[in-house]
Amino acid sequence: MLLLLAGCEGPASVLDPAGPAAAAVARLWWVMLWASLALFGLVAVLLAVAVWRRTPASESTRLWLVGGGLVLPGVILPLLLGYAIVVGEQLLARGDGAIPVQVVARQWQWTFYYGAADEARASDGVLHMPAGRPVDLQVSSVDVIHSFWIPRLGGKIDAIPGRTNVLRLVGSEPGRFLGLCAEFCGTGHTGMSVAVQVHEADDYRRAIEGLRRATPDEVDRRRGRPTDGSR
Repeated sequence: MLLLLAGCEGPASVLDPAGPAAAAVARLWWVMLWASLALFGLVAVLLAVAVWRRTPASESTRLWLVGGGLVLPGVILPLLLGYAIVVGEQLLARGDGAIPVQVVARQWQWTFYYGAADEARASDGVLHMPAGRPVDLQVSSVDVIHSFWIPRLGGKIDAIPGRTNVLRLVGSEPGRFLGLCAEFCGTGHTGMSVAVQVHEADDYRRAIEGLRRATPDEVDRRRGRPTDGSR
């Protein structure tokens, strides 16, 4: 098992974090793994005791019902639930200072908008982030439900038509990462990936300045205005 776990790295591995949100998710995974192994081990011990001691049926039944059915899950599961709630609260977007980026999903592409609506820059299929700074991804969809996920930077969040969900991520160091759609969304689902580029501060500004300007229809949609497609 340890040899198998040693191979759990790569562009789509949650066990190879490159940011604080992903590190929190990885810690939760490891805690749940070791807790489940401990629970399995205790149940195995109870099974061995029940078999080797050849206890009377009534005593064996009490041992399984009380020890295996109440005591073990009654102690371990609430602890795991409490830890998961704490980690989930830490991942919520709170406080100021984050860079807002609007993420719009459509079959089968991600589009990212940076800056105010009047001066918005846009990129298709590539997300640009500055290293060490929080970015609030405002995720929505124009057609069906998608799910935005950058495994090495954080957890997943759904892209739902008519609704905006916010995911806060931080890339600790410059690098290039893989993003995926984690919700089946049609025949092109497997190709709906995104390249994530985390830049140094100066490189990030230059990268944004070099992007295309958002079209008038895209600006209107960001403002919530209807578009007729005539422009």
